[in-house]
Amino acid sequence: MKKKSKTAKSVEEYLAQIPEPARTTLEKVRTTIRSVVPKETTEAISYGIPTFHYKRGLIAYAAFSDHCSLFPLGSSAIEQFKDELKPFRAAKGTLHFPLEKPFPGPLLKKIVKARIAQNEAKKPR
Repeated sequence: MKKKSKTAKSVEEYLAQIPEPARTTLEKVRTTIRSVVPKETTEAISYGIPTFHYKRGLIAYAAFSDHCSLFPLGSSAIEQFKDELKPFRAAKGTLHFPLEKPFPGPLLKKIVKARIAQNEAKKPR
């Protein structure tokens, strides 16, 4: 799903390259994340995918040919919510969910808040 021919320079450019239904799914994921992050959080393309940064990498997301993924940028968040994440395919550092169905908002907010707390607890780089 990610287009290899042109690397996006902004999150908007990345999303514009993603076909439906994944684009709408990722836009909903982005809106949910934005609703809970501190105001000083930034968004950028990192390693070719949209990434939120708060003190350091916070969470990223992407679309692929058969799924969308969340990257909590720390497997401890996945471990912390492992019981709630059972319905999703999880690998080390990534959560897969259907192209046409956004990741559940309440659970996504919990993961983002946990990642914020983790980043706040770490010493600055």
